[in-house]
Amino acid sequence: MPTTHLLYLHGFRSSPRSTKAQQVAARVRARHPEVHWWCPQLPASPHEAAELIAQGIADWPHEQMAVIGSSLGGYYATWVAERQGCRAVVLNPAVDPARDLAVQVGQQTAWHEPSEQFLFRHEYVSELRALHAGPLADPTHYLAVIAKGDEVLDWREMAQRYAGARIRLLEGSNHALSDFSEHLDEVLAFVGL
Repeated sequence: MPTTHLLYLHGFRSSPRSTKAQQVAARVRARHPEVHWWCPQLPASPHEAAELIAQGIADWPHEQMAVIGSSLGGYYATWVAERQGCRAVVLNPAVDPARDLAVQVGQQTAWHEPSEQFLFRHEYVSELRALHAGPLADPTHYLAVIAKGDEVLDWREMAQRYAGARIRLLEGSNHALSDFSEHLDEVLAFVGL
């Protein structure tokens, strides 16, 4: 069935203004204007982010939706895909954000708007733990784009988490996937666009 609904989930401190989100949005608008595109600004609280996502996709057709997520958004995308049984593309996905973000508790600034600040609370760590999706029900539902040059997350851990999925392992690149435009066609083809 053709994909009619596409969800994009950004990473920690990021926003719908991220380069990758903007590239996907522009391509969907230009070539697939009939597709319902949604890239929400996610709240700092993982519980609130999950509620926002769940409410936003509540009436989406599971068999015709897909999700793309970057970094922490990849962790959330996995949670969505496991609940919905849909296809997902994860871009340098966070594997254990409860562990990794525990050191980020406190005041944070938004990446795309440094004047915007938010508080990352201690309880958000346990909220992240509660969203862990467990083993992948069907790894073939996933495409993982993983950069060995990621300076934030361990590429080996990402590759192990998505074992059995289609993995695009990049020899270089970085956490932001500065070369994402080179992979956009494959990403959209995987989600049926």
